[in-house]
Amino acid sequence: MSPAIKYTLGRIGLFVVVLALLSPLPLNILVTGMIAILVSAVASFFLLAKWRNQMNEQLVGVAGRRSAEKERLRAALAGDEEAAAEGDRAAAPQQQKSAEPPR
Repeated sequence: MSPAIKYTLGRIGLFVVVLALLSPLPLNILVTGMIAILVSAVASFFLLAKWRNQMNEQLVGVAGRRSAEKERLRAALAGDEEAAAEGDRAAAPQQQKSAEPPR
């Protein structure tokens, strides 16, 4: 399961648990909800640190791949033939077909 999904579900789960614990108190539902949001946010900072760090690593990897692709596209637009050929998705299937030996 994706770290982002695990962290999101953990945050929602903590909120629901805290809201359920606060529901017997004679408070307005909005006040109870606000307290539950604050308490679950503080609790998630400590309890879900591992999942938060995993999600951060995943997002850093995605950002790195996107910035590398952006630089490759800029180089291709500037006239770098090697960068253009490296990321040419239309030519990739044709190259694979020609690389396969005939049967």
